[in-house]
Amino acid sequence: MPSSYNPRRIACLQPSATVILASIGELDRVVACTKYCASVVPEIASRPRIILHDSWTSNAAEIIAVQPDLVIASVPYQEKSVIEILRAGTSFLGLAPKTLADIYADIALIAGAVGAGERGQQTIASMQESIEKVREKVAAEAAGLARPQVFCEEWGKPLIASQPWVAELVEAAGGESVGSPGKQISADEVAEMNPDVIVAAWCGAGDRVPLENIIADRNWQRTRAAQNNRVYCIRDEYLNTPAPTLLQGLDALAFAIHPEIFPCTKGIREITVVPSLESVNFKS
Repeated sequence: MPSSYNPRRIACLQPSATVILASIGELDRVVACTKYCASVVPEIASRPRIILHDSWTSNAAEIIAVQPDLVIASVPYQEKSVIEILRAGTSFLGLAPKTLADIYADIALIAGAVGAGERGQQTIASMQESIEKVREKVAAEAAGLARPQVFCEEWGKPLIASQPWVAELVEAAGGESVGSPGKQISADEVAEMNPDVIVAAWCGAGDRVPLENIIADRNWQRTRAAQNNRVYCIRDEYLNTPAPTLLQGLDALAFAIHPEIFPCTKGIREITVVPSLESVNFKS
């Protein structure tokens, strides 16, 4: 994207784009966003904004009516949604991050597009510094300890493991991520892995994942995580928004993995009662 291109009216179909623009001080350019953006950027609710459908359910007429000069969305999602975005005839920036490195690249790309390259680099450096501080604290205070095995899920039906960037955050927080990131997995496979910590952060569910139900429905009562009450819900936007918001997710993961080192923080909830199980065919 040429550096001379400087969009003034941006439509964000993905919360991560709104978070990034807020982080680099360019939120005023956002003339339209999704209802989910307010969950991660509360200040957007106090500003006049048009609410649009997200990257999954985009609508060309809706986008055209906003008259943006740039649309930022995530791909690949629903093919028909991408077609709707393209039909709007507006410059389109499609993001598809998988790793932390991808997220840093997206921040740099968005910042460069709005002429805020230096602030973008500062945001990236701040994220990297925060992650490194957590890693250094683990190295200093948990040296010699076995890394707890951690299973994180981003969806429950079907059961899907969280994205690669979450696995990277788990590692930084002193854990060992189990399950293939971003891939579907069966409940029996997770039970066989017998993780020490289970974290549920379902897309679009906020902090409402029914922890007791998923443990009972999946026969996970005999996992080490359930037996030791180390089953957690972390707010969706803290782990599933590929933007600086992930630092809040990192704080929550750090507490879940090493509560003896890190304090409890906002956005995390632990299981209160592990459902009973009369008979389970499970090998420890």
